[in-house]
Amino acid sequence: MDSARALSDARPTPFWLEDPGRPAALPALVGDTTCDLLVVGGGYSGLWTALIAKERDPSLDVVLVEGKEVGWAASGRNGGFCAASLTHGFGNGLQRWPAELGQLERLGAANLDGIEATLKRYGIDAEWERTGEIDVATQPHQLDELHEVAEAVARYGLDVTVLDRDELRAQVDSPTFLGGIWDREGVAMVHPAKLAWGLKEACLGQGVRIFEHTPANDLGEHGSGMAVRTPYGRVFARRVALGTNVFPSLVKRVRPYVVPVYDYALMTEPLSDEQLAAIGWKGRQGLGDSANKFHYFRLSADNRILWGGYDAVYHYGGHVRHEYDQRPETFRTLAHNFFRCFPQLEGLRFTHAWGGAIDTCSRFSAFFDTAYRGKVAYAAGYTGLGVGATRFGAEVMLDLLAGARTERTSLEMVRSKPLPFPPEPVRWAGIEITTRSLERADRTGGHRNLWLRTLDRLGLGFDS
Repeated sequence: MDSARALSDARPTPFWLEDPGRPAALPALVGDTTCDLLVVGGGYSGLWTALIAKERDPSLDVVLVEGKEVGWAASGRNGGFCAASLTHGFGNGLQRWPAELGQLERLGAANLDGIEATLKRYGIDAEWERTGEIDVATQPHQLDELHEVAEAVARYGLDVTVLDRDELRAQVDSPTFLGGIWDREGVAMVHPAKLAWGLKEACLGQGVRIFEHTPANDLGEHGSGMAVRTPYGRVFARRVALGTNVFPSLVKRVRPYVVPVYDYALMTEPLSDEQLAAIGWKGRQGLGDSANKFHYFRLSADNRILWGGYDAVYHYGGHVRHEYDQRPETFRTLAHNFFRCFPQLEGLRFTHAWGGAIDTCSRFSAFFDTAYRGKVAYAAGYTGLGVGATRFGAEVMLDLLAGARTERTSLEMVRSKPLPFPPEPVRWAGIEITTRSLERADRTGGHRNLWLRTLDRLGLGFDS
């Protein structure tokens, strides 16, 4: 079968954003306004910040501005894996903050519980399923690596289930699966766009003023506070929280720490009962394979399969452009790999194919700080694992703006920063060499060449 034929009718738009429940956009800001807290960005980071700020102090006047529509970017088109991890996985956290990893895991679990509680409190129907995630080995060397992770996790008192080949295939049946680790409680599946839209309604219900189609073009001090210029007006605020992530920060010194990487995904048509029975998947867990060039996949509420990942593409200059959202060569590769994983689904078709930019930093997990003498806070660098961690980042930003010393702000993870990326053309060359080295490692039993070992010694990671 030519797997590309399954793409012939795929719409070039994110499946999630085509939901008929998509809310109408709110009017843009026209004229000047004042507030206590201005939140820039209408993705998860900004929405959580605005909502939690009102929950902490209902009297606070909070304004949120969004350049397009709430949830239109990464927050509305991601895979919907809402993880407890604040460190982009246990392994990354162990490498970077071993002394406080137990604390970070505890805070991450509480954060995930907090998200679930928020959905219940506000009646947000985001198709939340606390099914967990299985990390899958598809090559023998990955089995050894997964067992090492399981042993390390156990030393921290965390609970995962190790699955051999037959146990894994009893959960989800693919001839490529050799074994896996099931984190039963630490990951939930969610409809990403419905989560963003639900948070938007919750913010409005708490009195947050939201202006869409209102890009923030400039940031500067104004008296004892800050001023943000938009196309048709200005916002004067005592404090500002920036949740712009992949888009160029209004605090220019932050920009070298973040690069945009393009991620791609496919969505199938709904599986029939017979097709679903052919692969099992009764537990509806999220799955991800353990290669450097990895896939992530999960079931939607109507039993479609989202299949994403593999290629992570950086474009020279670090530009974020709409034309990069479509990449047929990646879609064809994803389709080929899908049917290799699930040959029993031959004949299934893809209805949607899309991509978009995510923000990454050199340590793969978010970093935080303030600017303008503590009047502006920012969080960025979530590297594709921000569905859950952005809520924690919102708490950190609000703590920093309040000047409060909390358990969160005392963390080394919060007090430190990743290494910045070098300027072009060194940046592009370094990312290209790294990408090719990781691809080679997948073909050579996980062997990391001199380049990757050097990056490891420098603390730059690049292991996923």
